[in-house]
Amino acid sequence: MEEEIRAAQEKFGELIRGEYDRIERMKAEEEITDFSKLDKIIIGILPGDGIGPIIMKQAVRVAEELLKEEIASGKAELRRIEGMTIENRVEKMESLPQDVFEEIKKCHVLVKGPMVTPRAGDGLPNLVSANSLLRRGLDLFAAVRPIRIPDKGIDWTFFRENIEGEYIWGNKGIQVNEDLAVDFKVQTRQGSERIARAAFEFARKNGKKNVTVVTKANIVKLADGNFIKAVRKVGEEYPEIEIQERLVDAMCAKMMDPEFNKGIEVVVLPNLYGDIVTDVAAEHQGGLGTACSSNIGNRYALFEAIHGTAPYLMSHGRGEYADPCSLIRAVGQMLCHIGYGDRNEILDQALDICTVTERKVRVTTFPEDASAEEFTDYLLDTIRKIKEG
Repeated sequence: MEEEIRAAQEKFGELIRGEYDRIERMKAEEEITDFSKLDKIIIGILPGDGIGPIIMKQAVRVAEELLKEEIASGKAELRRIEGMTIENRVEKMESLPQDVFEEIKKCHVLVKGPMVTPRAGDGLPNLVSANSLLRRGLDLFAAVRPIRIPDKGIDWTFFRENIEGEYIWGNKGIQVNEDLAVDFKVQTRQGSERIARAAFEFARKNGKKNVTVVTKANIVKLADGNFIKAVRKVGEEYPEIEIQERLVDAMCAKMMDPEFNKGIEVVVLPNLYGDIVTDVAAEHQGGLGTACSSNIGNRYALFEAIHGTAPYLMSHGRGEYADPCSLIRAVGQMLCHIGYGDRNEILDQALDICTVTERKVRVTTFPEDASAEEFTDYLLDTIRKIKEG
């Protein structure tokens, strides 16, 4: 027993030492990319697995339409990055092959399709999540997920801490012996403060008056308690913005209750809670297929759908009928980030027409309704009509 404990202590010590290095890097905080000063903005395209390449093809069509002039003039480039398929990752036994990662780092922003993360029992090697490695490798500390449900008066923006929490050591838990396994939750002051500041800055710039922090601090006293302290400390710099707190279980259960969600505009959460709560919110919006996520760092940014690779659709020959809206919305968020918010306004208007008010073409994932390509044809036609006035 004593030998097992010593081995566990040594491994834990190694993990802690690694965090000291990461904290020092956060303290250094590299300069933020100013897209207005770039001669060319390189947009990396990572199609992904399963339905990823299918819906990415349609998302690229939308990006090409909305950036038509910039692409033609050389101001913007859509660059396809190969090598991140599950087949290639398994062949190399690397979740994020180094040669591919070097190509990724040559881009300024990325649009990414869903990627397979192997799970026990699915017949694949138990590789670490490529999504998590990309976020950590590019230091994309803020996952920003907008949720809009107009008929319920909901216009929320979630800021999920993207690096720390239960995910940062997700593959580094300690199997002490056959009876005992230990996983970890990591929280740092620097990591919590920078996600809080991102949320408050967004609130101030967009005229929001509330930031709601969601935790389980009544049980997870240190990590979640410190997260709240960090949010409130940063909030002192934004006196015009109210701060309120919610518990994660109550948030999931009652987010559609008008009395419970009263005043909520911007929500900031640790990593795991953010993953769960934003998925629940997306279901209320219309399903995971309608939602996107922005992953923001100081230098890089990545924009993606929040759903998976849809193996059921692929195995039943219905991949071509997948809803492309999630990845198309991700393109819109990317356009905002690089300075083309006006193009995203056109896209939002077109999506509202195509999915809510007019809805001449419907995607249900069944062959009797529209394919991803047919829906995108309809959307592009609507975009062109809006641009023409």
